Amino acid sequence: MKCLFVSARSCAFLLDEAGDYYAQTPRRLVLNGESLGEEERAVFSLFDLWPDTDYTLEAWLGDEKETLTFRTPKEFCTLNVKRFGAKGDGENDDTAALQAAILSCPDGGRVLIPNGKYVTGPLFLKSHLTLEFKKGAQLLLKTDRAQFPILPGMTRSTDEQDEYLLGSWEGNPLSSFASALTGIGVEDVRLIGEGIVDGRAQEGDWWVRPKEMRGAFRPRLFYLKDCRDITVQGLTFRNSPAWNLHPTFSENLTFLNVRVEAPADSPNTDGFDPESCRRIRMYGTVFSVGDDCIAIKAGKIYMGMKYHVPCEDIEIAYCCMLDGHGGVTVGSEMAGGVRNVRVHHCFMRGNDRGLRIKTRRGRGKYAVADDIAFSDVRMEGVRAPLVVNAMYFCDPDGKTDFVQSREKQPVDDTTPSIGSIRFESVRASGCEACVGYILGLPERPVGQILIRDSVFSFRPDARPMPPAMASGVEACSRRGLIARFVDSITLKNTRFEGVEGKELDLEDCGKLEQM
Repeated sequence: MKCLFVSARSCAFLLDEAGDYYAQTPRRLVLNGESLGEEERAVFSLFDLWPDTDYTLEAWLGDEKETLTFRTPKEFCTLNVKRFGAKGDGENDDTAALQAAILSCPDGGRVLIPNGKYVTGPLFLKSHLTLEFKKGAQLLLKTDRAQFPILPGMTRSTDEQDEYLLGSWEGNPLSSFASALTGIGVEDVRLIGEGIVDGRAQEGDWWVRPKEMRGAFRPRLFYLKDCRDITVQGLTFRNSPAWNLHPTFSENLTFLNVRVEAPADSPNTDGFDPESCRRIRMYGTVFSVGDDCIAIKAGKIYMGMKYHVPCEDIEIAYCCMLDGHGGVTVGSEMAGGVRNVRVHHCFMRGNDRGLRIKTRRGRGKYAVADDIAFSDVRMEGVRAPLVVNAMYFCDPDGKTDFVQSREKQPVDDTTPSIGSIRFESVRASGCEACVGYILGLPERPVGQILIRDSVFSFRPDARPMPPAMASGVEACSRRGLIARFVDSITLKNTRFEGVEGKELDLEDCGKLEQM
């Protein structure tokens, strides 16, 4: 048992390092002598703790006991939003009362949102506070875009030598509506509790003509810009107008036992999209969304060439990805590069694609995806488990010859690259399209693909599907590993079960090692 996080009012623990989202065997938990019942998750959180207090947690597995002691830190005071005039009745506008409580909170204090339904516009966070949503508390985001403040995409400095960026849309500095919870340059913030942040996008027009800029681009539910030392624990985010959790240019971020929910047909409701961030830890989170569950990003070419800030040092573990276009994705907006990513001990079910890299010509020379490792991932019914695609046909020019040509193009400042990608201990059952589809660039092939200690098996009634979103990729079913333009492929202790035809379909690939 391992302690992951302790605040004055909550804590989080890893119960079973060998599990995935679920522990291999449930544990019976006892806190300070009081039974908490059985816990089947590998990562779990406790709330309603008392500040400056010693606790002893026991985890029982049969007759064997693990014990861990911890002490909660002090808390200066609690500000209840009801005392600031918030009604929580689902009808009155509580924006001003909620914002007043947040802005009035002293360093080391807590803002408490008790049980109730709070209609609100976007709220702006401040540093050095805890914002706690009690069980039964719901933030209900307004649906009228005319009542949302706008974050300008770019503001020139007075001497016109620099720029100040706020709003962001799909990798570019573009004006967007402020998000339900917005942090600009804040630090040392904890958002904790068992409450809900509900974007109510289905009640407005956010999902109507979703790519069209009307006043500004769509808001997210949680947006950070230039922030650090932020923890989100236990909250449920649902029905976002666009991406759900979107930190940019931020660092030291922790997400624990979060839930992210959106209808399967909702447009661009990605679960978690860190962009040009560093040192991120996400444990025990559940996703069921209308697009990629997780998409690790680093901007489009303007941001990549000007700032070239990579997304790096990321750990995603003990998470659950249900439905969604991709389980864990790198790209496609990754012009600043993505590196040192570790995804491990996760469970995926029903995704179109499981572990996915996507980029394209035009992302730029800093768009390097390297040192990406996926391990100990269990999949059920994921149609195409492994996809690496350097010709992703996004953006208005995505299907042009510049992006899609299979002929060598000049290598220049617009050419991206994919280095080392590792898939280890992947157990995928109920596959449909193929084990994996790897498509590099002829002028810059994918560097190294390793698949080790893994098993892939197919549904007998597998439906055809194009495994990669690139021109000329045909729908297929029950295929093995398909690869084009790869320097090195290594297969170690890996089985493909139920493949029709040859297991390896390789063209324009270099070294192949099997053992």
